[in-house]
Amino acid sequence: VNAHEAVRPTGLSRTWPNLIGNESARGTEYQAFGGNHANHVTILPFTRLIGGPMDYTPGIFEMDIQKINPKNTSHVNSTLANQLALYVTMYSPLQMAADLPENYERFIDAFQFIKDVAVDWDSSLYLEAEPGEYLTIARKSKGKNEWFVGNVSGEKGHESILDFGFLTTGKKYEATIYADAPDAHYKTNPQAYVIKKLKINNKSKLKQRSAPGGGFAIRIVEL
Repeated sequence: VNAHEAVRPTGLSRTWPNLIGNESARGTEYQAFGGNHANHVTILPFTRLIGGPMDYTPGIFEMDIQKINPKNTSHVNSTLANQLALYVTMYSPLQMAADLPENYERFIDAFQFIKDVAVDWDSSLYLEAEPGEYLTIARKSKGKNEWFVGNVSGEKGHESILDFGFLTTGKKYEATIYADAPDAHYKTNPQAYVIKKLKINNKSKLKQRSAPGGGFAIRIVEL
């Protein structure tokens, strides 16, 4: 059961584990009803998500709703990289790609992260957070020595300094980073992103900037 328009979770899934997700918050659909504030996704992990998994329907790649519905002038207040990060920061054992297929075809290299990202985890680490400003989470894929990192940022953007000390000592990894381009902004240039690969280990550190309303998503696989 994945319940939309549901009451907020109160631990019921501990008794009935077939209840794997609830919406029950101001979800992505509100981006078409005037838009959520850019900092909204930096707050939900400390409010709604405390009660259990949330189906937030992430993965929107076209931010101008008017291109889909000429009568709707709403704007998705997020960058594309921020949308990728939601697959890590918004925990749900059932995820979906919520945009139109043709929008994914336009950005097929970014869509690769949605294809790769896990939906359940062995462990979760909150690396840094200031609710309303930014949030960075690292999660280890269930049953694999593979990690994913997600950052979402509010109106001001954020610069993260990531410490990969959570990785296994003595192992080498490749990190694929999906990040905001230098000129990205959730209002004026939301689809500007860059993808880069780095070789890292548990002693590595990375400085990574997020644009206003932006973020980044990283897949880390053992070499």
